[in-house]
Amino acid sequence: MSFWGDDFFERRKTGRTSSRRGAAWGGRHWFLPSLLTFVLVVFIAVMLLPFVMGQDHARTPQLAIPVLAQDAIQDYNRRIIQVVDQVTPTVVSVINHPVPLEADKDGADADYFGLGSGIIFAISKERALVVTNHHVIDGGAGFEVVLANGERRPAELIGSDRFTDLAVMSIAGKGITHVATFGDSDLLEKGESVIAIGNPLGISYSQTITAGIISSLRTPVQISLAQDGQIDWEVEFIQTDAAINRGNSGGALVNLKGEVIGINSMKVSDFGVEGLGFAIPINEAIEVMQSLLKYGKVKRPFIGVATQDLSLYRDSREHLKLPDDVEQGVIIISAEGPAAEAGLKTGDVIVKLDDNEIDSMLALRKYLYMDKAIGDVVEVTFYRENKRKTVDLKLVEREEK
Repeated sequence: MSFWGDDFFERRKTGRTSSRRGAAWGGRHWFLPSLLTFVLVVFIAVMLLPFVMGQDHARTPQLAIPVLAQDAIQDYNRRIIQVVDQVTPTVVSVINHPVPLEADKDGADADYFGLGSGIIFAISKERALVVTNHHVIDGGAGFEVVLANGERRPAELIGSDRFTDLAVMSIAGKGITHVATFGDSDLLEKGESVIAIGNPLGISYSQTITAGIISSLRTPVQISLAQDGQIDWEVEFIQTDAAINRGNSGGALVNLKGEVIGINSMKVSDFGVEGLGFAIPINEAIEVMQSLLKYGKVKRPFIGVATQDLSLYRDSREHLKLPDDVEQGVIIISAEGPAAEAGLKTGDVIVKLDDNEIDSMLALRKYLYMDKAIGDVVEVTFYRENKRKTVDLKLVEREEK
């Protein structure tokens, strides 16, 4: 329906066409009065519109939109500046050399090193302790720490753990007056503001500050420790949209109290992906750090088997002679220690540990490392040539190779 169309205005002849006006307008005497009437109606409507709108406005409840006061914004900015001033002296660069420092007097290998970040968290017996990521120091033969003021100091590796991606080092403590304060990662909330401090892309970008929020408190990320595509571990990270780039690894994720609540570890860098950074919760990190300081490693129980997921070897079912209803489990590739002593052999397929279904290497490892301890006895249910069997074995300490 058009506003000016015939359907809007009814057109009727009056039946009187003798007047000049009527003739001039084709006998349609109704047009001029109707037009004047329409103009009059529009005029009245326009005059009354402010009053009508005012009445509607008065009757309609208004949505209150909170606006940050200027002083609140200034307080927030000042708080970030204070946190940065407080924490940056504790964040260092970690240099991974391929040869021992004493063997590189002439700096011949200066161009061949890895870079990451670290956090000074304690001073003990004239030594300052630094926590970083395992992948930052992995494969290195010599290490240096670069302080916030640019000073380089040789570092000694105390211990590291690839499963939690953590490592602890020590450096000379002389002149170091700032150590990080740890918070409580169990008290974090989604949407909470955080600041990431580290050295993305190397020393030239040291003490880089990025800010964001906590996107998730416990994001599970599956990892291939051997980087061969086989998922063999899973870690729960703090997820943040604060930018964490290469070189930030081992740096600090802090709250607005200036407390370290996470250790920056990784990011998702797929094409088109932004704002997916991950940090190790500090509560979990503290337990690992204490073990590294005490033992130089994290002690874990050992069952004595090398395995592969049954789901990856569908063609082997006939060779293994498994029942048709056995679709998940882990195939024993080799057995030693407790497993060998209990009678487990190559080709056996483990399907349960105690009352827990085992469908993958990841499930087997997580149950042993998170629910069992060295010295515990575990019941192993497995298949050997179409027969279901059960044995008990005692877990021993895993010897890291």
